[in-house]
Amino acid sequence: MTAIISLSGKFVFDKEVKVEYLKKFKRIIEDFVKDGNKAVIVTGGGKINFMYNQAAKKIADISDEDFDLIGIACTKLNAHLLRSIFGRIAYDDVVKDPTRVPKTDRPVIVASGWKPGFSSDMDAVILAKHFKAKTLINLTNVDYVYDKDPRGHKDAKPLKELSWDGLQALVGTEWRPRLDMPFDPIAVKDAKKAGLQLNIINGNDLVSFRSALHNKPFKGTVVR
Repeated sequence: MTAIISLSGKFVFDKEVKVEYLKKFKRIIEDFVKDGNKAVIVTGGGKINFMYNQAAKKIADISDEDFDLIGIACTKLNAHLLRSIFGRIAYDDVVKDPTRVPKTDRPVIVASGWKPGFSSDMDAVILAKHFKAKTLINLTNVDYVYDKDPRGHKDAKPLKELSWDGLQALVGTEWRPRLDMPFDPIAVKDAKKAGLQLNIINGNDLVSFRSALHNKPFKGTVVR
């Protein structure tokens, strides 16, 4: 079994490197691959990307392409850190192009962002199709997808199950850098075509993450 995991960059760095979190995440992945499974992990840019974006905006009028390039560089930094902590069980370089995946017998592969116009969510969908995976796990900062933004609506309702069309209606159809949505709108279209299942889980809930890896019940939203 190959698990495709989209890991928000905020679980790698948020004010500082999240050492204790990464230790726990590492143990879960190590236990998973001991059984002969493979884990492909795509890292986001997270807080580092946000900090660089905010700084850039204060200095100049930055194009969307340049914001993308800044974000991609941040994902690479996070990915190299993640790859290094797995040592010899990880492929010895970060995958920077999801359409050119190396052949390796190592059970952990870490990938970064690719090129302008593509989010890490989209990269994860491309990798899922390459490995013929049935499920993609997205570790984010909310417990569920909600029917409206819970930060501004106290009556927002959690959606434990959702169709791809339902998710598309919530996130729209256009993607742009720094878009704050449960999943990239363009990636939604591709994931639906590929027949993937998407498990959206709060990355802080590592019990649910472990359960999802092993196809057991978990707290989060299932999209299919």
